[in-house]
Amino acid sequence: QVQLVESGGGLVQAGGSLRLSCAASGRAFSRYHMGWFRQAPGKEREFVASISWSAARTYYADSVKGRFTISRDNAKNTVYLQMNNLKPEDTAVYYCAADPDYGFVYPTQRSTYDYWGQGTQVTVDS
Repeated sequence: QVQLVESGGGLVQAGGSLRLSCAASGRAFSRYHMGWFRQAPGKEREFVASISWSAARTYYADSVKGRFTISRDNAKNTVYLQMNNLKPEDTAVYYCAADPDYGFVYPTQRSTYDYWGQGTQVTVDS
């Protein structure tokens, strides 16, 4: 079992930046693949970014590529999402998720991840 707690959300002007953090409990964090998803009102939860346990592989949704960067610090049991040049369409609740399985075959699919945080709100004002 792992518990995930997101932080760092807030209100920002378009063009601004935020850094989200996701702190994980448990000693197995360094073996988990991690992902960020988001859900806007009235929409499905969608993939944003993911990172393998070693950080050797990262994946991004086309809508955030070049603006968002996912990273992790296994010594701190934390995964980050640096978000730059934010747009109003980035407004959503952002969730981090953990995949404890060895393979990372479908890193962009919600079904890959077994554990989810409660989410943190990001609002981008135009």
